[in-house]
Amino acid sequence: MAKRGKRSTAGVVEVPSGTRPDGPVEGVYYIDTGDCELLHDQDNSNGWLLKINGVMSSHIDLADPLFLDFEYMRWIAALVESRWPREHKPKLRALHLGGGACSMARYFHSAYPEARQVVVELDGKLADYVRGWFDLPKAPLLRIRVGEARQVTESLTPDTRDLIIRDVFAGAFTPRALTTREFTAHADAVLAADGLYVVNSGDAPDLKNARADAATIADTFEHTMIIADPAMLKGRRYGNMIMAGSHVPFGEDPTLARRLLGGGVPAHIWDDAKVRAFAAGTPVRHDPPAN
Repeated sequence: MAKRGKRSTAGVVEVPSGTRPDGPVEGVYYIDTGDCELLHDQDNSNGWLLKINGVMSSHIDLADPLFLDFEYMRWIAALVESRWPREHKPKLRALHLGGGACSMARYFHSAYPEARQVVVELDGKLADYVRGWFDLPKAPLLRIRVGEARQVTESLTPDTRDLIIRDVFAGAFTPRALTTREFTAHADAVLAADGLYVVNSGDAPDLKNARADAATIADTFEHTMIIADPAMLKGRRYGNMIMAGSHVPFGEDPTLARRLLGGGVPAHIWDDAKVRAFAAGTPVRHDPPAN
């Protein structure tokens, strides 16, 4: 979920069944879950914007995979690189829940060339379009797995991922099944002992959703963190918070703090104590009782 938009293009681009588009072409495309719109970024000759069912989803710079247009993605990248510095060349094992244009996976492939990544995308036709539009790494470096994020996560072998990023939205919010204590426990089981669980939590100024996300993550992981801009933290606008959970302390990284303050939208870090204070009194989300 991101706030950015340009004009809309007229007409639907017809792609023959069983084929992929050969590079990006502006237009509206029918996908399995509705429609998507591909727009050329008028501020960047190499940039493309992807809207899914009318909601801005992704940005890709064809010339520079390390350029992330959406601020919340920059925050995720900064957090991950604080845990695993690029110069150490880690063989990162990453699971992305929510595909879009695979912006984050493309970024991490460039930052960590030996990474092995799986992107879970519900919409098979969208996944096929994205492969045709953008220069994505091939398997086994990057695999796009078509499926529902919870079902895929629950099918994975324990202790097989270093990083899980939850960035799934149905409209303004993440589907509830991906926000419960039970699902978060499945994600925790899939992670290695020093793994990192990162979520993009979207919310309105009342911050009810963010508090519930924070309470649920804090109930699962020993250490937590929130990254967001001050206006969002104070409940003054609709937007995104990046939340993270781990069984390894985050510590204090002055480089991370400086990097977050240096963006177009400066962000602050809330440590574990502030996260738990923010979530205090908010019920942990659970799956509905079985019938």
